[in-house]
Amino acid sequence: MQPTQPIARTEHAPLYADEPEPLEPAEKPRRGTGSRVALGAAKTAIALFSVMIMSVTGYSWATYRDLGSGLVTSDVFGHRDNGRQQGPNPLEDGMDILLVGNDSRTDAHGNMLPADVLASLGASDDEGGDLTDTLIMVRIPPGGDAASAVSIPRDSYVNVPGYGMHKVNAAFGFGKRAAEESLRAQGVTDERQLHQEASAEGRQLLVQTLEEFTGVRIDHYAEVNLLGFAEITKAIGGVEVCLLEPVDEFRSGAKFDAGVQTISDVDALRFVRQRYGLPNSDLDRVVRQQVFMAGLARKVLSSDTLTNPARLGELIDAVQSSVVLDNGFDIPTFLEHAQHIAGGDMEFDTIPVGAFIKDSIGQDVIEVDPATVQQFMAELGGVPADEPDPADNVGRPGDGPDPSSITVAVRNAAGTPGLAAQVMAELTGAGYLEGTVDNANPRAASVVRHAAGEQANAQSVADALGGLVIEEDVNLPAGSVSVFLGEDYTAGMSNIGPRPLTSVDDGTDGSTGESEEGQITADGVVCVH
Repeated sequence: MQPTQPIARTEHAPLYADEPEPLEPAEKPRRGTGSRVALGAAKTAIALFSVMIMSVTGYSWATYRDLGSGLVTSDVFGHRDNGRQQGPNPLEDGMDILLVGNDSRTDAHGNMLPADVLASLGASDDEGGDLTDTLIMVRIPPGGDAASAVSIPRDSYVNVPGYGMHKVNAAFGFGKRAAEESLRAQGVTDERQLHQEASAEGRQLLVQTLEEFTGVRIDHYAEVNLLGFAEITKAIGGVEVCLLEPVDEFRSGAKFDAGVQTISDVDALRFVRQRYGLPNSDLDRVVRQQVFMAGLARKVLSSDTLTNPARLGELIDAVQSSVVLDNGFDIPTFLEHAQHIAGGDMEFDTIPVGAFIKDSIGQDVIEVDPATVQQFMAELGGVPADEPDPADNVGRPGDGPDPSSITVAVRNAAGTPGLAAQVMAELTGAGYLEGTVDNANPRAASVVRHAAGEQANAQSVADALGGLVIEEDVNLPAGSVSVFLGEDYTAGMSNIGPRPLTSVDDGTDGSTGESEEGQITADGVVCVH
């Protein structure tokens, strides 16, 4: 390889291309305050790392070495040390691992995927390519007795150092493209060298972006690409999932029946990539990814995988062709000290998020507050949280008036067919009493009106619907609230929590039931949108 100079990052690089604009408007996700679903099954933590890093829990140490010798590594952390200084047991002081799903059109070695392979994956060689659409930070607190896997939605609107405010999934592409330009200017022409060195710079910028945003110093990095995801699921014979309703969505190619089913290969990729046509867009996609990871962990730990040499061999091939680790990640040492995590709980979380807003070029992005996210991450890492500000609790369930004491009328002034009925269904599902549902004269801005002296009632409903403006209407009777949905209101803006996740028992008696507190476990199949 030709010697290269350090890569200078430009301050004003052109915006990195995002995925093509949809042909029809996408639904907006509801505002969130961070969702948490627990993984309480033993060994789920190890299986999670195995899935993303080597997917071979139960192997002999010799096999670990064979696998490790074929894995691709990258200088993810640049000139700085690789995470915190760690002693003989890397988990004693805690550990933070970034898991990345990359929309790459190459394998882990930089080889371009053939056109027929891209077509089979529902991708092409002229779109996407460097968008990190799955971002999960695994937090193992000091002592390693428990862990949390925290999803960061790809549309989170964050500061990318040197580039300003953008979707978080664009950071990798910004860094990689700037590096490619610099390397070509230095005379580098070897495509594999360009890919490897530029990708390392992209990973460094992604890590820098997330560290600044979350306040977490990342110790290790694991990345899997499109092909790898499909091949890994195929190698283990598929993953069992459950959908609450049938799906037929043309952009992602997702077409599934309702209920429990086993998916693999391209269908698995479509399942975790779909976001259009879902009630909460990218946030529902995050839940799908979390549920799929739990199912993947369950399948990896099954005897069907661990006692099948042919299946394990296919798994090794899939991982070696598609997974990239930071060059300081010692797999055997990590697993040796991670065994006791199996005795504790593992949770999937999502960072606290706000409303969908428009960025400077008109794209939908998710509003996020770095300070709130940093406190959230600190709590997961075992750091005591600051005393909460009572004002932070405004609008949360359990605060304010009892919904069952408020009768709500909903009037559609937006011109969107069925909007008032949809919002009323959400409100009654949250405990509010059903009033009139009808249409109203068109208006631009939404408003929630309350009876004299009953501002709290209107505020409760306004907060539930995503933070609408409230005003008094002296003509309304006591205990009544009237909602006018204007052109600024989009389906899905509400803060009303999703229905409890439904878990289907995979036993032989065919019984079903709701999972306790909406938990995602490694023992049952959780039904999602």
